Amino acid sequence: MTLIRIFALSSVLLFSSFVSALSDLDYLPKTVQYDPAIPTPESVLGAPVGKWHVRHDQLVEYMKILANASDRISLVETGRTHENRPLLLLAITAKANQDKLSDIQQQHLQQVDSDKPADSQAPLILWMGYSVHGNEPSGSNASLLIAYYLAAGKSAEIDQLLNENVVLLDPAINPDGLARFAQWANMHKGYNLVGDPDHREHDEAWPNSRTNHYWFDLNRDWLLLTHPESRARIAQFQKWRPHVLTDFHEMGSNSTFFFQPGIASRKNPNTPDLNEELTAGLAQFHAQALDQNKKLYFTQEAYDDFYYGKGSTYPDSLGSIGILFEQASSRGHLQDTINGPLAFPDTIQNQVTTSLSTFAGALANKQALIAYQSTFVKQTKELIKQDDIRGYVLTENADRSRFEQLKSILDQHKISYFGLKKDAKIQEQLFTASNSIYVPLDQPKYRLIKSLFSTRKRFDDNTFYDVSNWNLPLAFNVDYAPVEKDMWRRLSLTDSAPVSTKQALPAINEQAYAYGFSWQDYEAPKLLQRLLDAKVQVRIAESAFSANTTQGNISFDAGSVVIPRALTQPDNLTQILTTYSNELVQPVWSITSGLTQQGIDLGSRNMQPVKAPKVLIVGGKGTSPYEVGEVWHYLDVRVGIAPSIVNLDELGNLNLAKYSHMIWVDGRYKGVADSTANAIGEWVKQGGVLIGQKSAAKWFSEKEWLKAKFMKSSEISDAFNAKNLAFADRELFDAKQRIAGAAFATTLDVSHPLGFGFQRSFLPVFRNGEDIMMLPKTPFVTVAQYTEKPLIAGYASDELEDLIGDTAAVVAHRLGKGRVIAFADNPNFRGYWYGTSRLMSNAIYLAAFIDAQG
Repeated sequence: MTLIRIFALSSVLLFSSFVSALSDLDYLPKTVQYDPAIPTPESVLGAPVGKWHVRHDQLVEYMKILANASDRISLVETGRTHENRPLLLLAITAKANQDKLSDIQQQHLQQVDSDKPADSQAPLILWMGYSVHGNEPSGSNASLLIAYYLAAGKSAEIDQLLNENVVLLDPAINPDGLARFAQWANMHKGYNLVGDPDHREHDEAWPNSRTNHYWFDLNRDWLLLTHPESRARIAQFQKWRPHVLTDFHEMGSNSTFFFQPGIASRKNPNTPDLNEELTAGLAQFHAQALDQNKKLYFTQEAYDDFYYGKGSTYPDSLGSIGILFEQASSRGHLQDTINGPLAFPDTIQNQVTTSLSTFAGALANKQALIAYQSTFVKQTKELIKQDDIRGYVLTENADRSRFEQLKSILDQHKISYFGLKKDAKIQEQLFTASNSIYVPLDQPKYRLIKSLFSTRKRFDDNTFYDVSNWNLPLAFNVDYAPVEKDMWRRLSLTDSAPVSTKQALPAINEQAYAYGFSWQDYEAPKLLQRLLDAKVQVRIAESAFSANTTQGNISFDAGSVVIPRALTQPDNLTQILTTYSNELVQPVWSITSGLTQQGIDLGSRNMQPVKAPKVLIVGGKGTSPYEVGEVWHYLDVRVGIAPSIVNLDELGNLNLAKYSHMIWVDGRYKGVADSTANAIGEWVKQGGVLIGQKSAAKWFSEKEWLKAKFMKSSEISDAFNAKNLAFADRELFDAKQRIAGAAFATTLDVSHPLGFGFQRSFLPVFRNGEDIMMLPKTPFVTVAQYTEKPLIAGYASDELEDLIGDTAAVVAHRLGKGRVIAFADNPNFRGYWYGTSRLMSNAIYLAAFIDAQG
């Protein structure tokens, strides 16, 4: 034991000396001369790259100084993160090209969606993207060196690269996460580096820095566009449409280095085989470069190219070559691994090496890469001709805001759609011209559209690295139908996309008896919260009514919000209503009498008062940071609630009485102290609203707060038969027992308070877990249940689909004076599943109407 300790200490001390002696030029080719007028990263940072983890503000400072010093670089700020950090994109090319960069860009865009042979002398557009995950920092640190190499380097290779091509450099895809991790790693660094994997430096506090400000994984957001970082990046991607896009990551410390191609059988079926062939051709250059450095690496394992929402796969849907790199992570400055001590500079070196090999491989394969984009277009046009489907019609009659958000995603991906000149009936469903759009397949984004509307359930390989479906209209709970050739000929379309105009809003009458607005629109909860924050007294209708207004008789569905003048209201009530109605584009009707034409009157006991909620989200170690972040993001951004996030291990010290609602997400709760659990149970019985999803709901059941049982794990396992399977079959067998992410059908009780605002009982939900909540025997507590054959889109084994069929999706009931609400799934998945996220608002604002006893 003593000998081992001495050896480990010696290696640390020796390595510390090596790091101290490191210079920026040690990472770069020794055959290249560098312009002394161009500042090195070290000259700006005060230390060589790899000595410390670069902070994002330092990275930005260096890139701006570099752009000012070099005539090869133009720099643009493309957007800002949630934490107001700038997002940068550097265009690096020879000075002669800088002067005509806009022309190069436009000429490339004219060619990129054309099937005509491309100009073989046209510039390659190479997009280099680094560190979408904040605690995978070797990429962003390497970007400093690559930017310097391209700005200051003097060699025939660099001249060829920059004279004839354009390099786009995205140095930090996730600035907020990168800044968070740099602070963590640097604050734990000593003069002598510690490689012990159990050292605090290598074990971040919850939540770790992989994610952005709201704890979302930005490498799952390229398609969904929930966050400003992604929206800014996709806007630039669409302006450039690069030939090659690289995506530099890190993975587990005990691994080596990965570069694509990935697992061939898990390629998205919409991606051409030629894409994989070109990726393999570039891989030869990565292998050669790493061989020269005697580095270990692997390909065609672990990672796949299926989900189009990742950085290395989104480009594949549009004719670019996306390439994933994964470097074993030091997760700090030094970490002991099965391959020996792994130093932060070593991780940076491999990212630099493969950045340079990407340049070399792209130049060597330039003609093939240029030709590929026109070949991609030709093949796409052939697929369009062969497709029996001509497009898709989508409609949403009651929720303008939700439909506008869906159209916004189409707009950002440059997917064309058109309005209808007249109503159309497709598959026995009426699509009204005023509320429908048509998305044709005959357009350049054909493959992306096919992916966004896919209902495929079976694949050549049913093992997925990420989700197996991301159907857009299902996520938004929007009615849609495929349009076949015969029907397409009968459609009457407008010449362009319908213009999104602001809804004509009724004027707020100061002399009104009361005011009211519908609960159907996605923005209604935000309007309600704004009013509560402004100390406006409101009521919510438990059942429908119609009332006379200054605009005539208006029908109000259950859940509608009423603001009576008879209650104590702010002096500037009409100004408040006018401001928020205009800002959120929500009609607020001026009601002239408390006596309604139909349904409950405005003074009815079925008009429930609503107070501003005080929401607690349980977070901290043991809970899923992704799901906590999704709830936080929904409440904060989409609704306007400021929730308190409290660590799980602090609940025992908390005064629960000051909170009205408590939300629990997926996590591990077996270790919660009995005293804490008892306090929570008493809090609910005294009037609190307890909301849980996935394993949290299961824990509620075990504590007997929730009157719904969960299927035992052994019962689920018994449904799968491993008889006669070989050892090599174990991965496929495991895949059958897992739902990576698929869309399932449920039936929603729209008469239940949690169903208020929904217009139809069919509700698609996103499921990525295997816990199964059984139907309670108690009547009136099941809000939504899975259909008999619930799988709509994506992969789930027959065994799991049969087990899930006819089970509970949402359960809610009273417990003492309080309420317990349970979701079998995650209604806020990745901020994308707009169709179910409204359930969370209903659980907060409409819980008082839940009177069924569990």
